Amino acid sequence: MINKALALKIFEGFSIERWNDLVRPFALIEMDKAAEKMVLVYIIGKFEEQCGKKINWEWLIYASFFELLRKIALCDIKSPVQRMIRKQYPDEYSKLNKWVLEQYREFITDNWLIEKFQSYICETSAIEKSSKTEQSLEMKIFRAAHKFSTMREFEMIAPVNENSRLQEIEKELNEEIGDYLDLRALQLLVTKQRPYEFLLVIEKLRFQTRWNQTPRVPKTSVLGHSFFTAVFTLLLSRNSGVEMCSERLFNNYFSALFHDLPEAVTRDIISPVKQATSELPSIVKDIEDTVVKNELLPLMEDFYADELLYFTNDEFENRIRLNNGIIKHVSFEDLNDKFNSAQYSPVDGKFVRVSDHIAAFLEADSSINYGITSKHLRDGRKNLVKLYQSGETINGFDVSAFFKEFESQ
Repeated sequence: MINKALALKIFEGFSIERWNDLVRPFALIEMDKAAEKMVLVYIIGKFEEQCGKKINWEWLIYASFFELLRKIALCDIKSPVQRMIRKQYPDEYSKLNKWVLEQYREFITDNWLIEKFQSYICETSAIEKSSKTEQSLEMKIFRAAHKFSTMREFEMIAPVNENSRLQEIEKELNEEIGDYLDLRALQLLVTKQRPYEFLLVIEKLRFQTRWNQTPRVPKTSVLGHSFFTAVFTLLLSRNSGVEMCSERLFNNYFSALFHDLPEAVTRDIISPVKQATSELPSIVKDIEDTVVKNELLPLMEDFYADELLYFTNDEFENRIRLNNGIIKHVSFEDLNDKFNSAQYSPVDGKFVRVSDHIAAFLEADSSINYGITSKHLRDGRKNLVKLYQSGETINGFDVSAFFKEFESQ
């Protein structure tokens, strides 16, 4: 299922710019928006769980992937036009969504995933015709996260745009977000309390450019990179053929989404610099852990702080957490045979590492193929390929074979 064509199609999310008809103080990219939306999904969902609600996280995780695919397919239709079609011509909007599905049949060879994508499209099309009260809790969380992440973008660009350009947009955003103010986290976000302060720190990752020492096309932010890594971790989890428990799927996805969280306060340190001395990688890791505990932990809610720390500690290792809180590194085989249940909170950390490397490879490879290259990019690409020997599998995935697909281009 994992192939070059699908990877490159997903990577297109880094080239889609948002708010094209307004003045923008920085690049607003679809992949970054998708990333911030899922950070908000996590925060809002955790508050709902704290209120005693049961959340279908698997639905939300796959929805993030399918919605990105939909955005990529429809990027040439402005969002306001899409909304008009959705509201005024719901049947035609439903047909448009089915057309989107057809665009991906050549890229997605997993029939189960195609059927799940089709189910998502049918469900969201039906919801557009129904009232807000008929939405599932998961759809409410997903839509609320979408609206608030859009509002955050609006707040960022508002200072450099004339009021006359913004009045109608602001009015519509306020009306739409009002439909979700029964969600506790959204109340706190709108009134700029602690979850909002935590989000502001995470948003720093949106302003940090990867490979900052070299020209590159398209530029990618640390936040967008994290979302790509999360999506690819999801696909690798599916590609493994293992029937993973819901907790493992959840942990894999959000461990990947938050794997660069410490960089919100330490900034991105490129690999060659991290490896300048033999001891520096462990020193940097210790500093990151300390900074997270001192600067980020106070902004986290008690009911998800330990989980986020679990995601960011030893993020690239296959691991479990025992009842006494001890974290243990385990093999992929043991994850499958012994610990594939919620009580162990299993994580395929090596999938996160592979996905992180694939994202970095595509960042370098794509720019080189666009003709924007440098020694940094060429060496980076070469070194990433060298990390994986022919025939070697990581959690069952042959990374070298995947990279070889790019040699014939």
